[in-house]
Amino acid sequence: MTPHVILRVVSKFLIPLIALFAFYVQFHGDYGPGGGFQAGVILAASVILYALIFGLDEAKKAIPPSWVRIGMTLGVLVYGGTGVITWLLGAEYLNYSVLAEKSYNGQHYGILLVELGVLLAVASVMLAIFYAFGSREPDLSDEDW
Repeated sequence: MTPHVILRVVSKFLIPLIALFAFYVQFHGDYGPGGGFQAGVILAASVILYALIFGLDEAKKAIPPSWVRIGMTLGVLVYGGTGVITWLLGAEYLNYSVLAEKSYNGQHYGILLVELGVLLAVASVMLAIFYAFGSREPDLSDEDW
């Protein structure tokens, strides 16, 4: 029997629920508290929990560092691209009302796009920081302790 079997079983049950809660916070952020930043941190926390329970190498197999870099880039591009699209459509930067025929629909679409960009950027940066610190080699060997 492997050690920490209870932690592994419980975390396999909780990690998808944590990720689902992150998406709930993401898509209800324009109606109440929450949004891209909070959802990004919660989503990254689910991957960090996975890494703490199953090991950093397993987490890097599930979410490779190349995906993390792509997520950081896409997050900034989605956020900035939404503003550029509104600019090209003749409105001010990040004035979402031009994204649809009805102004309130455009506002809704624009907020969802910007918050999606924030989610991608925040979750990816949190994972990049965790991967960077988790991958560091210790300065002291076990014998020096």
